[in-house]
Amino acid sequence: MAEPDRPRRTFGPVALAGVGTAALAALAGSRPWLGSSSTGGSADASMTAMDQGTRYPAASAVSLLLLAAWGVLLVTRGRLRRAFAVVAALASLGLVVTVVAGYVTLPDQASSGFDQLMGRGAQDTGFTGWFWAAAVAAVLAVPPALLAVRLVPGWPEMGSRYDAPATRDTQSEPTVARTDRDLWTELDEGRDPTSGEEPRRGASDPGRSV
Repeated sequence: MAEPDRPRRTFGPVALAGVGTAALAALAGSRPWLGSSSTGGSADASMTAMDQGTRYPAASAVSLLLLAAWGVLLVTRGRLRRAFAVVAALASLGLVVTVVAGYVTLPDQASSGFDQLMGRGAQDTGFTGWFWAAAVAAVLAVPPALLAVRLVPGWPEMGSRYDAPATRDTQSEPTVARTDRDLWTELDEGRDPTSGEEPRRGASDPGRSV
């Protein structure tokens, strides 16, 4: 019995790792990745990074997609859940690509941006701590997303009691077809035909002979 329970035990750690790395990537992706050190200051993670060309919106968009995919994955079931696990895996790989693209293209953008126009050269710019946080989060986001694709069929699912009431009633209660004759019969018997109770057919039914 230990082997079938193994995918269930992985649900908590894998989901926590996936959501955590996606949230960190979303936060880091919304912050400036390239900054300019002040004159005479040290070029470290405390650089001011409010200049033009220091953000990479593509990384922020992909990380938000990854976070949303994990959110939907946690509350769905069946094939839809497996589909969003695949979306999370693709988004995690796409996040790595965007981080690499940002590493390659951002310095060139900054060299012709506002910082250079203010008299400071490209040598004064450097990657901020937010970029490195995004890079680490992107790399760490890939394993849990790929594991989710493989393990999600064995993960515990939310029960049907969390479904919308209309959907749950449709799935659990059969539809009783009633004719006008049935409705009049229920009124003759003193019962409300709109109460939802299934009509009883017995000796009092005028359509049947005793």
